[in-house]
Amino acid sequence: MKLKLTLLFFTSLFLCQVMAQETATDSIPTKKDSYGLRVGVDLSKPIRTLLEDGYSGFEIVGDFRISERFFVAAEIGNEEKERFESNLNSIASGSYVKLGADFNAYQNWLGMENLIYGGLRYGFSTFKQELLAYGIYTTNQTFPGTFRVDPQEFTGLTASWVELQVGVKTEILNNLYLTINLQLKRMISQKEPENFDNLYIPGFNRTYDFSEFGAGYGYSISYLIPIFKK
Repeated sequence: MKLKLTLLFFTSLFLCQVMAQETATDSIPTKKDSYGLRVGVDLSKPIRTLLEDGYSGFEIVGDFRISERFFVAAEIGNEEKERFESNLNSIASGSYVKLGADFNAYQNWLGMENLIYGGLRYGFSTFKQELLAYGIYTTNQTFPGTFRVDPQEFTGLTASWVELQVGVKTEILNNLYLTINLQLKRMISQKEPENFDNLYIPGFNRTYDFSEFGAGYGYSISYLIPIFKK
């Protein structure tokens, strides 16, 4: 009888330990990351449109998660930039697309899906330049320089570049993100109008006479459309 009671006691103790382990295991939260399409707009361009004379622009941004840390990404937009200076009046306008990927270097805490990322893009732009008026430079004091109004339009222009992005993407509400990034660009190729330069390229921004590099920034809001969790 004592042997039966002893066996029953140890059996009960063993079962209690197994149940306690299962309960502890079930209580450990499981981290599940959302995979889906994130789409939004770059807020910096509408803000510039409102505050900066001679500028108008709009850009749609998006990315799709393909692994724990990698995302494919794209931006598509349209810009127009007027340049009215003492010796030159011109307008550049056109559309662009940027395609590439981002790598998230941030290790999130449980339940967070923020990003500190670095990304690479290939950019391509189609645009036109309108030369409205220009100054004629001369050192001849007898015939001083004049400002000539001679509108000309150069269409079918293209440019391509590679772009490095670094930025921060923060979830402010459920599936709603704010992003800020800095962009360093390197021109690959461009088609220039005859006897005129591409002073501004949509998507690339301002150009410089003796440098193939450019810079930019973005400030966007986007929404994640969850497709599945992993």
